[in-house]
Amino acid sequence: MNKAVFLDRDGVLNKELGDYVCRLEDFKVLDHNFKALKELQNRGYLLIVITNQGGLAKGWYTVDILNNMHDQLKKEYAEQGVLISEVYYCNHHPEYNGKCLCRKPGSLMLEKAIARFKVDASKSYFIGDRERDVLAGEAAGVKGILIDSDQPIGEILNLIL
Repeated sequence: MNKAVFLDRDGVLNKELGDYVCRLEDFKVLDHNFKALKELQNRGYLLIVITNQGGLAKGWYTVDILNNMHDQLKKEYAEQGVLISEVYYCNHHPEYNGKCLCRKPGSLMLEKAIARFKVDASKSYFIGDRERDVLAGEAAGVKGILIDSDQPIGEILNLIL
């Protein structure tokens, strides 16, 4: 079985803008997390992104733009020797699509990743800057760690075994 650190995107891996990141030019990777994520990878953790992207349902940006952001994220981390195994996103918004199982605090995205990557949830963590991230992790049997938006992950590495 593998172990993983699941990561929210906005405010954890890239700069929190207070609302949706709708343009590639506004997508700024938090470079202060390169070293910490490399350390987690060196400790044997898979790094998997779990993100709500309700702006898709609202029509504020397209799947192509979102994919370009995720490609940029993976590229910048890869240049630092950090592999992001996968990015899972929920493209729903409750005001537009009703309730779904994948949107955090729902745990379906985590459950899919756990099954696909054969992850031992009891040895895994979810780092997020919203309570819904922690709740999604806990619903999937993963320990949630709540951080402030844009907080360096290095400040909480001591919480991860």
